[in-house]
Amino acid sequence: MGLACEQASRPVHSVTLLVVTKTFPAEDVRAAFLAGETRFGENYVQEGLDKIAALADLRSQIEWHMIGPLQSNKTRPVAEQFDWVHSVDRLKIAQRLSDQRPAHLPPLQLCLQVNISGESTKSGLMPDEVLEVARAVAALPRVQLRGLMAIPEPAESLASQREPHHALARLLQQLQGQGLALDTLSMGMSGDLEAAILEGSTIVRVGSAIFGQRQRPAPSASGDSAPSLS
Repeated sequence: MGLACEQASRPVHSVTLLVVTKTFPAEDVRAAFLAGETRFGENYVQEGLDKIAALADLRSQIEWHMIGPLQSNKTRPVAEQFDWVHSVDRLKIAQRLSDQRPAHLPPLQLCLQVNISGESTKSGLMPDEVLEVARAVAALPRVQLRGLMAIPEPAESLASQREPHHALARLLQQLQGQGLALDTLSMGMSGDLEAAILEGSTIVRVGSAIFGQRQRPAPSASGDSAPSLS
């Protein structure tokens, strides 16, 4: 990440590393914490809750991010246990998170997921839907809208990878121009973080480049389903 920031003429501290721990055990998360990482992203609700419980002794020092698709019947534990949700893809989800966020906790930090590549199989708001939803979410209590997230369609060349990231960055600028106080672009994974950082990403989601390739399938008993986000 440091090299990518150098190539983009950006200070390293301008980009946050979110360590994606999908399918990796709590022991690996603890080891990453002891190595200095404090922000961790989970794709699956139950898997994330299990790790939060297993690492309860570190709860005040770890920031937990939900980055996978979120079903409406699973918003309550996320509102109660997580610090960020990157994958808000419709107003109903944000409303439920707002209603279910305990009053004694800080506001839940939210990003709107945008289907920036227009893929029929991918979650997310279409770009022309974002402004209306963003305005509504920004007005909700107990949550704070921070910005946008996307999982662009895979591309081989750096130039092709940069195009959707550039589009998401432009969309954020448009929202800022409409008076929305947003500061976050959650974009860039192990395979395209250089392109994302060049286009202004503030959070990159990296898992396999840190832990290695995942060796076991993601859990399915809970009904969670999510594409790879790292």
